[in-house]
Amino acid sequence: MSGSGAGAKRPPIALTTGSKVRVRSAGPEDAAIVSTGIYRGLVSIAGDNVLAIELDGSDGEEKGRTRLVPIPAVLAIDILEVAKAEEEKHAEPQAAPGYFR
Repeated sequence: MSGSGAGAKRPPIALTTGSKVRVRSAGPEDAAIVSTGIYRGLVSIAGDNVLAIELDGSDGEEKGRTRLVPIPAVLAIDILEVAKAEEEKHAEPQAAPGYFR
């Protein structure tokens, strides 16, 4: 069993725009390309879907450059920090229970 309590629920896994990620993708020969940065979304180019990653420069890449990684080339995605979904950020706050006038 896991170390967490039996009643503890894990939040659902979601790759949201603005999350910090590390993506390993197929590269030349048997090497993998590692891209670390901010996930900017899914882009469609000529009918093919690609991940848009804004590089943070931690792996010796140019900071701020956007790398497009084709979905079929993705080997692994590590979600390092999760960003809140836009729907959660803009959700109306719940009205406090009380009397209405």
